[in-house]
Amino acid sequence: CYDKELISEAAKNSGFCEEMIENHDERPTSSFLYNLVMDSYSFGYNGTAYVDMPISQKIFIAQFNAIKQVAEEGPCVIVGRCADYALADRSDTLNIFIFGDEEQKIKTIMNRFPELNEGKARDMMIKKDKQRQSYYNYYSSKKWGRADTYDLCINSSTLGIDGTVNLICQYVNDYEQLYNKNS
Repeated sequence: CYDKELISEAAKNSGFCEEMIENHDERPTSSFLYNLVMDSYSFGYNGTAYVDMPISQKIFIAQFNAIKQVAEEGPCVIVGRCADYALADRSDTLNIFIFGDEEQKIKTIMNRFPELNEGKARDMMIKKDKQRQSYYNYYSSKKWGRADTYDLCINSSTLGIDGTVNLICQYVNDYEQLYNKNS
């Protein structure tokens, strides 16, 4: 399962430090000034499109390549980061979107971060969802959260975490049987 671990993979393979990738993780930055200041690699160079590319896009490409690499190594679960977009050329993938009711998401955040009150947890949820949506919509040709973008969408508030895990496992097992039968 790869979530934050993709930051380490992308750093290892790209030459960027983990902190830089983490600071850009699932955050599109279209600010020309910010990209210019952060992109020390572009100073004094000209020529290739990669050199002229903003740092945020270079980091996206590093994560994109890390996603492709870990998928090539074998079965894996990749959380977010436009993985469905990175793996669009593969026929052996399932794209699953897990969402939840607002109140349940706030409770989950408060359980994970006991120092947060309900208002702060709500603000965190709204900010993170907007950030993920913005990142996904910026870098992919699809729309974040739209059912037609995924193979399966699940409201985890309905079955809870364990029930959602069981449903996904059953779906994956059924898919693998069908995929292997048709291969």
